[in-house]
Amino acid sequence: MMIRITKEFKFEMAHALHGYDGLCKNIHGHSYRLWVTIKGEVRNENEHVKDGMVMDFAVLKEIVKPEIIDKYDHSLVLNANSPHASIDLSVFEKVFYLPYQPTSENLVMDFATLIQSKMPKRIILCKVVLSETATSFAEWKLEDNQ
Repeated sequence: MMIRITKEFKFEMAHALHGYDGLCKNIHGHSYRLWVTIKGEVRNENEHVKDGMVMDFAVLKEIVKPEIIDKYDHSLVLNANSPHASIDLSVFEKVFYLPYQPTSENLVMDFATLIQSKMPKRIILCKVVLSETATSFAEWKLEDNQ
């Protein structure tokens, strides 16, 4: 029987959207929430330490935290293909220039690709949701991307 489990992560990140026609063209920050949903068979091995689990939540955390949360928490993310890339921000430790506009839509696609590449064979990444505000989020679903 296939079961889905979800883990939520939180991080703070600033970005700016070059060429945007609203306030988001300015550097600003969000309290992001990221939900990662996976599915798999529940382990049914009485003697196994992970008996009864699809995946230990700690293992999912080990995949997501260093690659996304630790990397982007309290960072500034900018589009490398914009004039923002020429601004001297060397006084800051965590500035990332991405090869795309750092919208929630692009970030969630990037995060899903990264997480999917780290999944163990028997586990399927189903959904990744990235919320930048309490009322706005972007969602990647496996069924929409097959």
